[in-house]
Amino acid sequence: MTEPNEKLLEIIVCPKCRGKVDYNSNENKIICETCRLKFEILDGIPIMLLDEAKCY
Repeated sequence: MTEPNEKLLEIIVCPKCRGKVDYNSNENKIICETCRLKFEILDGIPIMLLDEAKCY
């Protein structure tokens, strides 16, 4: 499991609401609390596609 770059995490936003996202290190996922979406991280690269997001 490769964590995303810290600089990237500072600038990345939710593709749906354009709001702040958080990194969940336990699940290795990007989380948008507003939209209740989780985004996968593959080889350290966040997959920020709405079609690929999972609800939680």
